[in-house]
Amino acid sequence: MDRSKKRDQLVETALQLFYRQGFHATGVDQIISEAGVARMTFYKYFPSKDDLIVATLRRRDEIFRGWLFGYIEKYDTARDQLLGLYDALDLWFQGKAFPEQKFSGCMFINATAEFSDQELEAHKVAAEHKATLKKQFVSIVEAAGFSAADELAAQLLLLKEGAIVTAQVTGDLTAAKRARKIAVFLLAAAQ
Repeated sequence: MDRSKKRDQLVETALQLFYRQGFHATGVDQIISEAGVARMTFYKYFPSKDDLIVATLRRRDEIFRGWLFGYIEKYDTARDQLLGLYDALDLWFQGKAFPEQKFSGCMFINATAEFSDQELEAHKVAAEHKATLKKQFVSIVEAAGFSAADELAAQLLLLKEGAIVTAQVTGDLTAAKRARKIAVFLLAAAQ
């Protein structure tokens, strides 16, 4: 296995473990063992566990946004894409978006819970993910012809976050469907 593949293997292994078990509960020894690399290889690519956490969050951002926007692009209109967000969430909650992972909430919400100090790099990367999503949704809201795009995007994303937390905390995997119904009302009121 070449060097970049070893680094990628560490990130992918850590992504699965951090998502399933949490950041603090997952040790470096477990990551090294499951990735099948030497301890020296780990530290060659990641001077600390925190560096691996940041790399893992950046990889999850890339994967998640690629999947989400790839999914909603199949809708014909920008308005339908906004509602498609909740259809995508429903697939994710049902375990159909990322078949290799059982739904365990949002990795970025989880990261901010474990790294609550806003000055920590893991928290900053999680916040960047949410800000990037908002920027992309503001563009879709604008394309749909709604005024006050920033506010409407913020409302739709707040609804998204609430659905994710509800599904994670209570196990109510129908939260995305209910959030979609509310989003229909938000869009109608914004016309």
